[in-house]
Amino acid sequence: MALKASFGFGENVCWTEIGRALREASVRSAEQQHLTLSSRWVTRINIKVDRVACPWLIRRFIDPRAEFIFVPENELLQAARAMNATPFDAPKISEIKLNHRGERCTFEAILEDFHLGDAALQRLGLIVRAADVKGQDDDAPEGIGLRAVANGFAAMGLSDEERLARQFPVYDALYRYVQSLS
Repeated sequence: MALKASFGFGENVCWTEIGRALREASVRSAEQQHLTLSSRWVTRINIKVDRVACPWLIRRFIDPRAEFIFVPENELLQAARAMNATPFDAPKISEIKLNHRGERCTFEAILEDFHLGDAALQRLGLIVRAADVKGQDDDAPEGIGLRAVANGFAAMGLSDEERLARQFPVYDALYRYVQSLS
């Protein structure tokens, strides 16, 4: 049963709708509210480790409705503007905010920018870094296996969308694994 009230202007307002809207707004940060309106993300084609891990992280912990678009690297900024999409993981393009940062991978940049402090996600970030960033193999022993899995999916000739669909369960399992270590 919806309660109605008058504000003296002759309008009736449904309190259940107002309450729902206020609860939803209070739960989301300003960044997440923007994503609700613009849940498009764009990155380079031929995805492997970081460009699979980032969409997994975004869909599981930031925006479950996120859409991912894959374009050639030289079209990335133009595509982002044209589609009102957030570009990510293109280390050669300095204008892109969500990118490798020093020795850290884009997955870790997203963890930082979206304030995702979950210990299991932080550990998963080290694994993604070990798999993705040259010279970081020692950051996590699981990295070499994750790199092998990503390269195997790439060798199968799958589309980028199919790689996401097939590899998300790998990241789900890896996340559960690192949670169990705590």
